[in-house]
Amino acid sequence: MSNLRLGDVIDDFCVKCRRLTNHSIVSLIDGEAAKVRCRTCYSDHDYRREQAPPSKKDLKKAELFNQVLTAAAPAAAGDRPADSPAETPAEEAVETKKTRRKKP
Repeated sequence: MSNLRLGDVIDDFCVKCRRLTNHSIVSLIDGEAAKVRCRTCYSDHDYRREQAPPSKKDLKKAELFNQVLTAAAPAAAGDRPADSPAETPAEEAVETKKTRRKKP
């Protein structure tokens, strides 16, 4: 990209408008835009390089997914405490769903 100057117009994601709009460069650091001003709503914010921030809903989904993965990780046989023996097949059968009989 060519040399950027203050006041140049570039595209960026506006947090307030929640869409990709034209922005004016307000400050530069090392030849790259650092702060920009939306030309639609006139709000100043950091230059986001046209990247929309992830929604809070997506962040919660990712966090819950990671919690499920860590909880579902199978424990190694050596990690089981000595006090709690492994379930016997008879105990497993009792825990299965019971069937109901129809009344005549």
